[in-house]
Amino acid sequence: MGKMGPIILIAISAALWGIIAIFVRKLAALGFTSMEIVTLRVVTAVLLLGIIGITKYPGQMKIHLADSKYFIGTGIFSIVLFNWCYFTSINQLSLSFSVILLYTAPTFVVILSYLFLKESMDRRKIISVIGTLLGCVLIVGVSLKDTPSMNLVGILTGLGAGFGYALYSIFGKFALAKYRPFTVTFYTFLVAAITLLLFTDLFEKGSILVTGEVIIYGLGLGLFPTVIAYLLYTKGLEKMESSKASIIATVEPVAATLLSVFLYNENFGVLQFVGTAIILLSVILINLPKTTFINKQKKASV
Repeated sequence: MGKMGPIILIAISAALWGIIAIFVRKLAALGFTSMEIVTLRVVTAVLLLGIIGITKYPGQMKIHLADSKYFIGTGIFSIVLFNWCYFTSINQLSLSFSVILLYTAPTFVVILSYLFLKESMDRRKIISVIGTLLGCVLIVGVSLKDTPSMNLVGILTGLGAGFGYALYSIFGKFALAKYRPFTVTFYTFLVAAITLLLFTDLFEKGSILVTGEVIIYGLGLGLFPTVIAYLLYTKGLEKMESSKASIIATVEPVAATLLSVFLYNENFGVLQFVGTAIILLSVILINLPKTTFINKQKKASV
């Protein structure tokens, strides 16, 4: 695959996550709640993955029951927890502040990878994490003026969203030691779908679920920012440190911002431009060969 292969896969997956607003906004306009949209996303994804698995990868559909703990990790503690926390946070705080808290994820990944995966914690990673966090702050244009009164529930669930988002990279890495990326993605969404169906009343929507628009946007949501994105991310994660992967994935708010500018005519000011540049520079920094970084530091200190 080469050195650039995993980087490209993760960058594409992040860009696909960045276009999720197209489908979410439409489904919300059609009368679905936030958690119903998540359930629709996950159920559609597992159906699509099931069809792909049965027809193309039947050998990759088997797992050992003892390994289901990994998929409870990626499915419940990551996908379900992250979405529940994120939507709760959005209801408690401004959207922009919730996004900032969500993008504490690379920080959590760097720390958890150091503790559980024995990945290194070097200066480059720390600088890149700070850069991506700062870039996200500038991109969403958070200012104290438009942040409503801070409340503990909103802040804790926002951080919970970042933590849940981070857990996919950690549990996913353990699962990838035993299984192929397709198997990990399929069982993640199967566990998440079963859990969400128990706690939401999606099927009470009845006839609205089978209307043309819902089918088109539901399939789009399940396919592009979900099945394709997670398959690519998991494939990239297989060949890369979790901490690096999560930093590269912060290309997502850049893609989301560009989408909002071109599709929804939202503003793109100087701060957003600077934020985008900082994120991209952080992503480049984390992927520089170590020798390049060390040489630059030596020259700077001379």
